[in-house]
Amino acid sequence: MSQISSSKPKTLVVGGTGRVGQMLARIWAGRSDVIFQSRNAGPGPVWDILNGPAPILKWMEAERPTVMIVLAGVTPGAGDMALNADLAKAALDAAKAGGVARVLYASSSAVYGPGQGAPMDEDTTPAPANPYGTAKLAAEAHCDGFRASGLEVCALRIGNVAGTDQLCRNAVKATADAPLKLDRFTDGHGPRRSYIAPSTLARVLETLSCTPNLPPVLNVAAPTPLGMEALLEAARAPWQWQPAPDGALQDVTLDCTRLTSLCPIAAADSTAECMVADWQKWSTRP
Repeated sequence: MSQISSSKPKTLVVGGTGRVGQMLARIWAGRSDVIFQSRNAGPGPVWDILNGPAPILKWMEAERPTVMIVLAGVTPGAGDMALNADLAKAALDAAKAGGVARVLYASSSAVYGPGQGAPMDEDTTPAPANPYGTAKLAAEAHCDGFRASGLEVCALRIGNVAGTDQLCRNAVKATADAPLKLDRFTDGHGPRRSYIAPSTLARVLETLSCTPNLPPVLNVAAPTPLGMEALLEAARAPWQWQPAPDGALQDVTLDCTRLTSLCPIAAADSTAECMVADWQKWSTRP
């Protein structure tokens, strides 16, 4: 098995065509130590993940990547959620067969479900409330199995990546005649969620690629949750309040203490202004 380098290990990114992957590809453009797999054609290795590992294993034998970042997955509204577990297993199979030392698997905070209003840490019992969260939890079960067989795998329970979540995408489409509606709770504020800027996520992934002794699971977000109204104001999106309906949850947030002990994140990187500026810098589509 390959060994983790102390800095800039050769990294294979599996599944980079989604919104997060495309932002990371722009952030890491020109990096010879980060290679993106593609399904059909591209500068990196071509591999249809669910069609057997032979093409990627041939490439890995020649290139010897030490880290694999698995972004491959199906997002809500984009297909069969159950494929998330199949994609995870196929990538992990290839990582083990190809001698990769470490896998960072992009799971989701959706595995926790809505929670009870308090920040959820990695010891919170998962209770997914939708098919996406259920599928990501099933993918994490594959991570557990490969970890038990000797492959180092860290499942990253990622919060909202600024610019890729539904709120930010709707904000781009909002107009003065059709403003975005935001729930207002009894304290006069809107929903609070855990976000991370694309550049901060890239730095986190770089740090975790070469940090020794990773835990099996890590929450990934900036440490201070954001009010959604702050994001909309920073984005200068047309919006207006609506009363929060019965049962709406104001706080669905992550405790990222474990992450920041490994990869410190500056307070400025938790602000709405940072999130919006970074999202707008690296995004080319709503």
